[in-house]
This record gives sequence, structure tokens and C-alpha cells, in this order.
Amino acid sequence: QVQLVESGGGLVQPGGSLRLSCAASGTIVRINVMGWYRQAPGKERELVAALTKGGNTNYADFVKGRFTISTDNARLTVYLQMNSLKPEDTAVYYCAGGPLSRVRNSPDFYGYWGQGTQVTVSS
Repeated sequence: QVQLVESGGGLVQPGGSLRLSCAASGTIVRINVMGWYRQAPGKERELVAALTKGGNTNYADFVKGRFTISTDNARLTVYLQMNSLKPEDTAVYYCAGGPLSRVRNSPDFYGYWGQGTQVTVSS
């Protein structure tokens, strides 16, 4: 079994930065792809960024150049550095992982999820 626990959300002004963390424990060897999703009220959950075991990254167009996904050497923690935040980035952010062969956009492919952390961008 795999457990994912997010932290680092909060309230930030437009243009500000936050760093989210996702601590993984359990049988993490099963996980080939880790990703960050977000879900705003009334909207579907959408992929923000993903990272493969081989180190390849994938970003949604709406965060390219602003967000960076990374991991520590032991792959026990996955980070999402969010810069130049906008009000439309406000959402609950979820960490996800799965035994995938490549990055998939649909959340249906990811079998492991964290509980989510709220990010609010507002002045």
C-alpha cells in the first residue's frame, strides 16, 4: 500500500509563491509516475504537472514557466514550486501516483491519492 500526504497550501497574494510537498510512504517502488492535480469548485480535476521515475516532466500549458515539479533523491517527497500565482490557480491541490508506463492526463489512471491541500490566491 502507498500513502501520500500533502502539505504547504495556504493563502497567498497574486504574484506570490508557494511550495507544496507530497510525502510518500509504503510500497513506493510501485509508483512510476507522480503528479499534481488540482480541482476548483465546480470544475473537473485537472493535471498540473507530472514526473516520471526516469526524471521526465510534464506540465499543463496554464502553468508552464511558473510551476516546477521535483523530487528528492530518495523519491520520498515530491514538490510543486508555484511562482507568479494567479487568482485562477485557486483550487485544492492533490498529489497522485501510479504504476504507469507514461504520464496520463486522466486522474482515472492514478491509483494513489493524497487528501488534498487548499491553495487560495487572493488579495
